[in-house]
Amino acid sequence: MAKFVADTAHSELEFQVKHMMVTKVKGTFGEWSIDIEADDIEDFTTAKITGRANTATIDTNVADRDAHLTSADFFDAENNPEITFESTKVEGSGSKFEVTGNLTIKDVTKEVTIPVEYNGSGVSPFGPTVYGFESKFSINREEFGLTWNQTLETGGVLVSKDVKISLELQVNPADA
Repeated sequence: MAKFVADTAHSELEFQVKHMMVTKVKGTFGEWSIDIEADDIEDFTTAKITGRANTATIDTNVADRDAHLTSADFFDAENNPEITFESTKVEGSGSKFEVTGNLTIKDVTKEVTIPVEYNGSGVSPFGPTVYGFESKFSINREEFGLTWNQTLETGGVLVSKDVKISLELQVNPADA
């Protein structure tokens, strides 16, 4: 099996959640990785995928909010330093795939199925052939123990339970 790694300089992992039910807050993780082992990266059904995000590196462009998100109210980064994903099955063909695997946030592991689209490949001017993928999906943060919230006077809650995740991924051969 060939090994591929995320080129995080040319990729983006972003999350978005509604704040006060009227605006969207976006964020990223400063340190994250995705590793893929596959017989054929373009077929992708043979792929084994692992992903990690360092919870202490969450970045929403507001230091106080980031500190709250890394606290015990949310990720408890001191005791839960990583979010992890490990694939168990990949199905699909052409450019559309469904990646099923175990997502662990805090001390909760749940099976999720993530849609992935293969965007093609290109030869980098710096040497290796690179491959592009994208994915957009949602999770319910409360199912992973991220339950902190406040009820608003006008109804609703301060932080939506639904978290939208977007991934624009370029992978390179691990030996490049």
